Amino acid sequence: MRIAVAGSIATDHLMVFPGRFRDQLITDRLDRVSLSFLADRLDVRRGGVGANIALGLGRFGLRPVLVGAAGTDFPEYDAWLTRHGVDTASVRVSDTLHTARFVCTTDADQNQIATFYAGAMAEASRIDLAAAHRRAGPFDLVLVGADDPEAMLRHTAAAHALGVPVAADPSQQLARLDTGQTRRLVDCARLLFTNEYEQALLLERTGWSRAEALGRVGAWIVTRGADGVTLETADGHRQDVPAVPTRDVVDPTGVGDAFRAGFLAGLARRLPYERAAQLGCALATVVIESLGTQEYKLLASDLLDRIGTVYGRRPAEEIAACLTVVS
Repeated sequence: MRIAVAGSIATDHLMVFPGRFRDQLITDRLDRVSLSFLADRLDVRRGGVGANIALGLGRFGLRPVLVGAAGTDFPEYDAWLTRHGVDTASVRVSDTLHTARFVCTTDADQNQIATFYAGAMAEASRIDLAAAHRRAGPFDLVLVGADDPEAMLRHTAAAHALGVPVAADPSQQLARLDTGQTRRLVDCARLLFTNEYEQALLLERTGWSRAEALGRVGAWIVTRGADGVTLETADGHRQDVPAVPTRDVVDPTGVGDAFRAGFLAGLARRLPYERAAQLGCALATVVIESLGTQEYKLLASDLLDRIGTVYGRRPAEEIAACLTVVS
């Protein structure tokens, strides 16, 4: 299964605030917030929605095509992605701008406050998905993740025109999209990914009821943090998949991307949705126990042990039968 991942490529600046954001907020002064949080740790890591998901797919032995825009500082990052099985030939490299920056502070309750600088991502709309399809395809699925909004709309339209199924994953960009744009990204998607908050925001943005939204997609996958994942289709089928418990929460950044990589890798290996979600949940837990979004240690034995412990022997055996992990 040939998967193209369209989405942001970024450098993450991850900081940890040892207190709690809520203790610094005054409820009757929220219209005039001026706060500075003294962080006691800073880590600079590779990131970006598109790059995170693509690298995860590469670690499962697939060769995803990354479709995104990076800056003049991309060569080292490019080599890293290529080494982990990602096809980067369709990445646009800006002549003048830096790769996007994600600056995120996490507090003691794992709440996060983040700022995103687009940088070279602003040029993502200049990428021709059809040309990438001709070069590296044919694609069996295009995931359209958070990116420059114009690029997201263009890639979605191009995929539909090519007859390639779309996995819509608007995530953080829902805050910037209007009703018409959100509808265009979601309508006729084979898969729709959101978390719980984004689910509510998507319904508010589109003006659709949950049933109307479900009627326009093949399946809606909603991540619920420690409560796991819900899979739902328009025919009324609902499947709740519990999370894989974590041994140690180190950094929640990129956990949703990891779930998507595991889920899509499962589909690529022809696993049913439930098994794919179980694989995604296992990878998400591996990532939450690691610092950064891409530096995690991935072992098939560890994944299968986690899956067997939480979901049982049979799911572990079915996943093991088609699982490939590249170190």
